Amino acid sequence: DHRIKGNDRNKTGGACAPLRRLHLCDYNLESINTDKIDSGNAKHDLLAEVCMAAKYEGNSINTHYTIHKETNPGTASQLCTVLARSFADIGDIIRGKDLYLGYDDEEKEQRKKLDDKLKDIFKKIYNDVTNGKNETNAKELQERYNDPKGGFLKLREDWWELNRETVWKALTCEAPDYAQYFRGTCGGDKQGPSVARNKCRCDGASGDVSIVPTYFDYVPQFLRWFEEWAED
Repeated sequence: DHRIKGNDRNKTGGACAPLRRLHLCDYNLESINTDKIDSGNAKHDLLAEVCMAAKYEGNSINTHYTIHKETNPGTASQLCTVLARSFADIGDIIRGKDLYLGYDDEEKEQRKKLDDKLKDIFKKIYNDVTNGKNETNAKELQERYNDPKGGFLKLREDWWELNRETVWKALTCEAPDYAQYFRGTCGGDKQGPSVARNKCRCDGASGDVSIVPTYFDYVPQFLRWFEEWAED
C-alpha cells in the first residue's frame, strides 16, 4: 500500500497498480537533461520526449498484447483499450497526478526525480509564456498559471489538453490498421457516434474535434485501475 499515493499504510485495502502501469515505458522522460532545455524550447522538447515515450509504450503493448491474447483468449481488454489506459497514465504523470510511487526505494527515487524534472520544465514553460515576448495576454497567463508551490498544475493540465492528440498519434502509430476502440466515441451521423476503426483513431471527419477516441485520461486513475483489475 505504501507504493500508491493516498493509500493508508495501516490498512490492507486501497488502490493497486496493474502490471501494465508498473512496466510503463517512461525512460525517455526519466532521462531528460533539463540543463539543456531553456525557456524558449521547453514546450517543444517536452512534447518530443513525451511522444517518444508514448511510441515506445505503444510498440511494447502492441507486441505483448498479441502474445497475451494468444495465451489468454478470454481476456476482456481490447488493444485500443489497453493503449487508452497507458495514454491516461502518461497524462497523469505529465499532470502530476500519478498515484504510483514506485516498487522499491530505488524506483521511488526515480519517480521523485521524474516529477522534479517535469516541475523544472514547466517552470521554464511558465517563464516563456508569461514573459510577454510571444503572448499578448501574458498578465492573464501569469495569473492563471502562477503556482507558489512550484507544481504548475494548471499549466500542466492545459499543456496536456493541447497536446494529447499528438501523444495519441505517437502511441498508436504501430497499432494495426484494423484496431478499433470498444465503443462509439467519434463524431457520427444522425444515428449516433461512430467507432474509431483505424489504428484506434477517429478519422477527423463528421464533426470530430480530435482523433482521440478516449477520455480515460479524465477518469480518476484509481477507478481506471479497479476496472482493469476486474477485467484481467
